Amino acid sequence: MTEGLTDLPSVFTPIVPLREAGDAMARAIELAPREGAGTLAWVRSWSRIEAAVVLEPEETLAAARPALLAAMAAFADAAGALGPPEVPLTFGWPATIRVNGGVVGQARIAAPPGCAEDEVPGWLVVGIEVAFAAPTGHDPGRDPGRTTLFEEGYNETTPAEMTAAWARHLMATLADWQGRGFRILAERYLARLDPATGAGARRGIDPVTGDLVLQRGAEREVLPLAQAVAA
Repeated sequence: MTEGLTDLPSVFTPIVPLREAGDAMARAIELAPREGAGTLAWVRSWSRIEAAVVLEPEETLAAARPALLAAMAAFADAAGALGPPEVPLTFGWPATIRVNGGVVGQARIAAPPGCAEDEVPGWLVVGIEVAFAAPTGHDPGRDPGRTTLFEEGYNETTPAEMTAAWARHLMATLADWQGRGFRILAERYLARLDPATGAGARRGIDPVTGDLVLQRGAEREVLPLAQAVAA
């Protein structure tokens, strides 16, 4: 596949394309200390969307970790713009992406090894990995809990178009978070969180840590984002 990314803002530099077998997350982590914020690594593939972006937060690791939720919200926005609007896209806590009830992929986040929760990391990398189309000869009945975007009607777009759209929406989502407050990010994420997660509870996101907070009357349950990411 030779198609490249188009119409990306100048903040993305360098843009590093990888071959089909490449690992965008690993490449972005490798480049992060040297190239810094805006580095975008992505995999040229017809069967999957895989991309990662380097960020340089000004907050502590604990406060910056919700960038993972921003990556999720950005993918939902990109998918909504390029795919069939009637097909539901939902999140499993914290970073599983489902389309029409089937798992299609996930978002990921990485920080410098050994970075403490109260330390400002030199960099963060957020990325997505999403199945776009099944390999030739694949039997979809073998794993009914998983699906691909193409199977769910995303047949008028390409992985490259969706990668570029995700990157643009990620920058817009991060800008909204910074300019309008954490509540905007929390609302966008919670709007797509699987209703079965914390069913019957009032759901919220802790603005300091990104933890999922479930309130049932006087009972308060907290699902730590840091632990979920580590797991």
